[in-house]
Amino acid sequence: MATSVWIRLLRRDEGRFGLPHCLRCHKSHCRYLLCEIVFENPQFRQCIEERNVYKTVKDVIVRAHGDFGFGCCSLSLAVKYLNAYTGIVLLRCRKDFYRLLWSALPFITFLENKNQKYPCFFNTLHVGGTIRTCQKFLIQYNRKQLLLLLKDCKTKGERESIQRSILSCSLKELEGDQS
Repeated sequence: MATSVWIRLLRRDEGRFGLPHCLRCHKSHCRYLLCEIVFENPQFRQCIEERNVYKTVKDVIVRAHGDFGFGCCSLSLAVKYLNAYTGIVLLRCRKDFYRLLWSALPFITFLENKNQKYPCFFNTLHVGGTIRTCQKFLIQYNRKQLLLLLKDCKTKGERESIQRSILSCSLKELEGDQS
């Protein structure tokens, strides 16, 4: 009887995907890197796709840390969010190995799409334990960027438009949109 209990516990630990409990990615076992992709020409942002970002990140991890680095990061490496208009990307990695990913990002010098290379670099804005903390940081970051733009306004219409945008930057509106 004790053996059957032990077998049930082992099966329970295998989880849905057949991975041992220690290898599954729980919310508390991940880190999220919020990055801004800065292109030489801002129009290039429209050409990027999640799969191209993933492939480039994977390749740069292999170049910087070899197969060991990629093996460590690949268990939960994912592009969770990409906004091609703002160049914001959210990368997920296991908590134990996020520093490997973080240290490899400066070696990205271009993104490739349809055999075109677009020169760029990744600027890491925030490292968080949840997507929500990254959202909160991004809202504050966008608010600061809008305040910087407000200083450079030349016309009254521009100033009013940016002031409306600043007032609309809140997590409450974001929560309302998700409901």
